Amino acid sequence: MEESVCAIIFDKEKKRVLLIKRRDIPVWVLPGGGIETGEEPEAAALREAEEESGLKLKIIRKVAFYIPTNKLTRPTHFYECERVAGTPKTGPETGAIDFFELDALPKTLVPFYKTWIDDALLFSPEVLQKKIQKTSYWTFLHYLVCHPVLVIRFLLTRIGIHVNQKT
Repeated sequence: MEESVCAIIFDKEKKRVLLIKRRDIPVWVLPGGGIETGEEPEAAALREAEEESGLKLKIIRKVAFYIPTNKLTRPTHFYECERVAGTPKTGPETGAIDFFELDALPKTLVPFYKTWIDDALLFSPEVLQKKIQKTSYWTFLHYLVCHPVLVIRFLLTRIGIHVNQKT
């Protein structure tokens, strides 16, 4: 099974988190994506985060390794990163980018990312290893009924068809 990476970038005070709004599916997410063949997870996390945020980063720590509970997700390495250089900017995959207060996250944040943000805020000295939560087929069905366009776009991206959207 293909593996993924995800990065969390806090501001210096650790009171805000950087989120990106995807172009293909207009939801807010933490930066991340797939690991390329032969690529180490750490390198993939830095590459994906830079592609999506415009920032040069360094890894502070590995927060967690998440295990999928169904075919909706992939095994994911989750890293806390720190800005080394650059200013947040949008790109081909990113429709918007901003820092959000931890107690005022956007309503269209993908549900399991809130759990991951909370995991990062534990500052555990050990790498957490846990199942990905809030990705059940029932949750998917709920979103299909309530947000059919978003779900159709998600499904198209999973099979490799990307839909461009102006933001």
